[in-house]
Amino acid sequence: MTDVLNVALRNERGTRAAGRLRKNGQTPAILYGHGKGSVSLSVPTPQIRSAIRRGAQMVDLEGALSEKALIREIQWDTFCTHVLHIDLTRVSATERVAVRVPLATRGESPGAKEGGVVEHVLFELDIECSAGAIPSKLEANLRALELGGAITAGQIVLPEGVALITPADTLVAHCVAAAVEPEDEEQEIVHPGPNEPEVIGRKADESEEESS
Repeated sequence: MTDVLNVALRNERGTRAAGRLRKNGQTPAILYGHGKGSVSLSVPTPQIRSAIRRGAQMVDLEGALSEKALIREIQWDTFCTHVLHIDLTRVSATERVAVRVPLATRGESPGAKEGGVVEHVLFELDIECSAGAIPSKLEANLRALELGGAITAGQIVLPEGVALITPADTLVAHCVAAAVEPEDEEQEIVHPGPNEPEVIGRKADESEEESS
């Protein structure tokens, strides 16, 4: 199911106008592409946040205009908690597009059961597919990942009609031996012996022997 964004035309531009929009629960947006002019829009913030949370790439625009669009770029605030602006591009459902989708892992690695550690290195894949068939995510199966083994982008199972853009030899995940912390070397503790007691009169005795 494609997410729906109820958009409105945005006539005012600039930092202050954008700030007023955000305070009123709207997010500034711009729509462009397909040889048509760009259109400034506003989108209800809860709708765009919901679409982002579900990993939506293609959305249906309704309200001020009716079109299909791809979410091309999202501008966040410094702490990546609030969406400041989104870029949308016009698209048809059958058009092939290049997109980046999340890459997750599933299953348990046999190497991990042997004490290894699975390191997930790549978290997104670049793919090409029709705009109406963009997967919400792809998965790397760890069930055959042995200790010392690796999974590359070319080994990810893709849905029908999806082509991989990321180089096939790009490392996705591998299982490495767990790091062994070096044991603390036992330090030899040397206990100082008792101080040798001073022999009172030794020098005097030695002097007497020398004079005798």
